[in-house]
Amino acid sequence: MGEQDPGGGRKTTKTAKTTPGGTAAGGEKAAVKKVPAKKVPAKKATARTAATEEAVAKKATAKKATKTATARKATAKKAAMKKTAAKSTAAKKTVAKKATKATPAKKATKATAKTVAKKPLTTKAVSKKPAIVPEAATASVKGASPVRTVTAKPPTAESRTALVRRARRINRELAEVYPYAHPELDFDNPFQLVVATVLSAQTTDLRVNQTTPALFAKYPTPEDLAAANPEEVEEILRPTGFFRAKTKSVMGLSKALVENHGGEVPGRLEDLVKLPGVGRKTAFVVLGNAFGRPGITVDTHFQRLVRRWEWTAQTDPDKIEAEIGALFPKSDWTDLSHHVIWHGRRICHARKPACGACPIAPLCPAYGEGETDPEKAKKLLKYEKGGFPGQRLNPPQSYLEAGGKAAPPLGAG
Repeated sequence: MGEQDPGGGRKTTKTAKTTPGGTAAGGEKAAVKKVPAKKVPAKKATARTAATEEAVAKKATAKKATKTATARKATAKKAAMKKTAAKSTAAKKTVAKKATKATPAKKATKATAKTVAKKPLTTKAVSKKPAIVPEAATASVKGASPVRTVTAKPPTAESRTALVRRARRINRELAEVYPYAHPELDFDNPFQLVVATVLSAQTTDLRVNQTTPALFAKYPTPEDLAAANPEEVEEILRPTGFFRAKTKSVMGLSKALVENHGGEVPGRLEDLVKLPGVGRKTAFVVLGNAFGRPGITVDTHFQRLVRRWEWTAQTDPDKIEAEIGALFPKSDWTDLSHHVIWHGRRICHARKPACGACPIAPLCPAYGEGETDPEKAKKLLKYEKGGFPGQRLNPPQSYLEAGGKAAPPLGAG
């Protein structure tokens, strides 16, 4: 039965029943909401693909990291090898350098000796090599070290004050050894001295002294020599060498003395150097020994010794004269010239100095260039130091009293 609708109609209520076949009772089909099916297989495939790509990327990254690490190891290994090689090379260079430095022992010893030596005025420096007076020559250096390692020497970087003191001390020492030093040319007056000095060029004083007696016996004055026969003068002067040039010089200066100076030798430097054959050296010999006016005679011996003693490095005679003159009072110039020249002729020879018999060895920068053994050095001494005749036929009495001997005349045995 149906229920009565309050509005006056009937409300019919149908209950739908679903049959097993999916059809509602009453013949109407029930409305069913369709749900999309899940695509599970597709999602799984996508996840697998992403995982695979990620794994491949990780492998590639790992592979690159491995290569990078390997490259770094190789680079580090090469750097280590280079570093080792560099160290080895440096070590070899160091050893070679040490060996090179160790080789020039003589130079090092020389430098050391010079550094220690340059206190010639102190007792300590002088005591390293005792001064040896030539007459006695009793000092012994047996068993001594090589010469340059035991002798006190002035350093090369010597102050001006030290140089002046050393130079003057050397002159004082030489004055004690040669108190009788004098010009080694025989003369009785200024004319004979100027002529003899001109003739002494390129020969020995001894040869001049043996030649001039005959010359002055025949031509005693400037007037006589100026009027002489050149051929006769040449024959007399032949033993001195360069006799033609020397004849022209002595005859020319004789004429100049007669014409310009009344036959007298002038006592001024500026007048003397104008005479034929007369230079500054000859002029100073005449001024110092005939007129008593100070002058420095720069002959070959003087030049050689002052450079050997490191008083000067000059080679020009005029410059040497100026530099040496500045080291000494003017009053010492003439005697200084005699001392140096005498020492050069008797002990400090050009080729083989007698260092072992030298009284100024502790003050000499060149000590050791010659014979250092005292006994052997004594055999190298010349003239009165070696017991032989001097160069003058008529030497001063002081020379004879000191043990000197007169030279024989020309032609004497």
